[in-house]
Amino acid sequence: MGAKDIRLLRADEIECRVSVINEKGLSLLLYKDARVDQKILDETFTPFGWKRTHQSIDGNLYCTVEIYDDEKKEWIAKQDVGVTSYAEKEKGQASDSFKRACFNWAIGRELYTAPFIWIPADKVLIQKKLDKFVTSERFSVGYISYNERKEIVALVIVNSKGQVVYEMKPPIVKHEGPTLEQLSELEKELERTGVDIGSVLERYRIKEVSEMTGTIYKNAMASLKRTKAKTAA
Repeated sequence: MGAKDIRLLRADEIECRVSVINEKGLSLLLYKDARVDQKILDETFTPFGWKRTHQSIDGNLYCTVEIYDDEKKEWIAKQDVGVTSYAEKEKGQASDSFKRACFNWAIGRELYTAPFIWIPADKVLIQKKLDKFVTSERFSVGYISYNERKEIVALVIVNSKGQVVYEMKPPIVKHEGPTLEQLSELEKELERTGVDIGSVLERYRIKEVSEMTGTIYKNAMASLKRTKAKTAA
């Protein structure tokens, strides 16, 4: 089983971290933790289908994540280096290198498509302590959606009270409807079969022919072409 089979992250698997904060507001970064990586590796490849090792190279700690390829009958490896943690140097590097290696296996790579998340000061409590701006509020992903290219197209961030503080709405896809040539072909099939256009629209739960998507048009035409008698397909 390959990396293409790895699922996208769910909202409850994504964490929010404050990146920049000042008197005007703050920005957030989306990230995943090592527990999520482990869970998805277990789900996708089973606990026996992957393994991790760590190597020290030139003073830097690297992690190698290997996945067993059933077809090739061999382990496939991907590696990355960790960044030093100020709190626990060795543990931080080990965790970070593992997460980075998992990014190479496409786990959570969709987070790279996240928008710039800015929360203005009127939506968050910001305080100044000494010479720093801080906040005690915590944020989480309330909703997330992706397109077919595994890019984030909709995102909702909420605070600890469940209030929406940031929202990215999905783009509006403009639908042009069937072309004149397609309408002509549709009319010919309706005339040949005796099927009423109203029944076709009702079947696909649309009100106008202009609302037909490419998929609806294709399915409607396929159904009409199979219809020989003057009855609805």
